[in-house]
Amino acid sequence: MDAKVTKTDDAWREELTPEQYAVCRCGGTEPAFTGKYWDTKTPGTYECAGCGADLFDSETKYDSGSGWPSFFAPIDENRIIEKTDTSYGMVRTEITCARCESHLGHVFPDGPRPTGLRYCTNSASLKLRER
Repeated sequence: MDAKVTKTDDAWREELTPEQYAVCRCGGTEPAFTGKYWDTKTPGTYECAGCGADLFDSETKYDSGSGWPSFFAPIDENRIIEKTDTSYGMVRTEITCARCESHLGHVFPDGPRPTGLRYCTNSASLKLRER
């Protein structure tokens, strides 16, 4: 993994769209079935919208029915940081980019084989580099 990316809040605001900033830097969530990639089937690599780190491959993307892009595994486990999230009266596992700490979404234990995991992400936190 490349070196950590740290920027001032003003720099993040300049580089990200308002929606990307709300999701990536403030832990927001886009409404289900509205993001750019929730139903995309295009082959490629999903990068972090904040720093460009490769996070997920389209080969691990599947239709979870949730309305958000879902993957059963990251490209490399070291590219994702997991944190306990107790917001909204729930206990969930938040996932962030290991390189820039952008909020990506959450991981749940209800995914398909081979991992049984569902990395439920926000389209706003991703950028697809098509193959």
